[in-house]
Amino acid sequence: MDPIAVIHRFYPPGCRAAEILIHHGRQVAEKAMAVAGNLADRHPDAAFIEQAALLHDIGMGLTCAPSLGCTGIHPYICHGYLGRNLLESIGLERHGRVCERHVGLGLSIADIDRQKLPLPRRDMRPRTLEEKIVCFADKFYSKTGDNPAEKPIEAVLESLRPLGDGYVDRFLSLAGLLRYEY
Repeated sequence: MDPIAVIHRFYPPGCRAAEILIHHGRQVAEKAMAVAGNLADRHPDAAFIEQAALLHDIGMGLTCAPSLGCTGIHPYICHGYLGRNLLESIGLERHGRVCERHVGLGLSIADIDRQKLPLPRRDMRPRTLEEKIVCFADKFYSKTGDNPAEKPIEAVLESLRPLGDGYVDRFLSLAGLLRYEY
C-alpha cells in the first residue's frame, strides 16, 4: 500500500492541503519510527506505523481549516473520525482507527461529553501499541507555520495544558509506556 497514492486519491497532487498533509505525515512517521525502534522487543509493526503516520490526518480536508488549505464544513476536531471514514471506505480499517484515535491523545466518551465535542459518542482512545506510537509522535509537530520543526518536550507539555486536566499526565504516561527519554 502506497500512502502517498492514498492521499492523492482524496487530495489533488500539489494542492496546499496535500503538501501540508504529506510534510506533516513524514515528520510524524520519522518520529514514530524512532520511537518504535526503541521497542523492538515488543515487535511493533513498523511498516504499518509508517503508513498510518503518513495517513493519520487524511480527514483534515473535510474540515474548515483555511490556513491548511481545507475548505470542508466540519470543525477541525472532526478530522480524526472523518479520516477513519475515508480510509474505511477503501478497505483500510486498521489505518482508519489510527486517524480516529490520535486526536487529543485519544478521547473517551467522558471527554467528548464533558467538552461537548461534535464527535460520535464512542471511545476514541488508542488501544494498540502502533496506535499509541503514532498518537504520541504526532504531538511533537504542528501543521502550521512555514517549516514546523519538532517541538521540544516542554513545548509539547505546554500545548497540552489548555486541553484540560489529565492531558499532560496522559502524555507522560504514554511516554513511559513507550520508553521515551526526555
